[in-house]
Amino acid sequence: MINFIFTFFLLGGIIYSFFTGNALSVNESLIQSGEVAISMILKIIPLLCLWLGVMKIASLSGLLSKLSLLFSKIIGPLFPELKKGDEALTYIATNIVMNIFGLGNAATPFGLKAFQLLQERNPKKEEASRSMITLLVMNTASVTLIPTTVISFRRLYHSSHPTEILIPCMIATILSCLLGLIVDRIFAKFWK
Repeated sequence: MINFIFTFFLLGGIIYSFFTGNALSVNESLIQSGEVAISMILKIIPLLCLWLGVMKIASLSGLLSKLSLLFSKIIGPLFPELKKGDEALTYIATNIVMNIFGLGNAATPFGLKAFQLLQERNPKKEEASRSMITLLVMNTASVTLIPTTVISFRRLYHSSHPTEILIPCMIATILSCLLGLIVDRIFAKFWK
């Protein structure tokens, strides 16, 4: 559906530019946006590589698994359908830990694996289970302590203090996650 909407806007803009005599500016804009996109990618890749490398070192050293194990004990009560030490709980904890460090793209495979395991345990395959809904809420409103992508963009656009957003981001993401979990619990209680 979104593909159709974007295609409609793109084609509509191009057709409108022909009727208003601005076709040349559309062409220039397309070329410039391509240059900006490539430049942005080349400037952000080193920072993402750095953080992914740090996470790889944390993974190989066992730090990530220890954090995931610790975190799985903390988040266990949020997923009452899962038993202690469940493999899905480990994937969920790893996903959350990686999201906390602002590595959403690196966290995605762990979240997908967790959803796959939760779906295997789901008795009603057509409906999301209680744990699946909670995981979705936690991923949507994930707590982020180090928003690496936002810091990268701020650095890319020459912010004098690209990391000054750390505290506001922490507060906003913690509050959004808590509010999401509260609403999730309310819905879980009243709409079983």
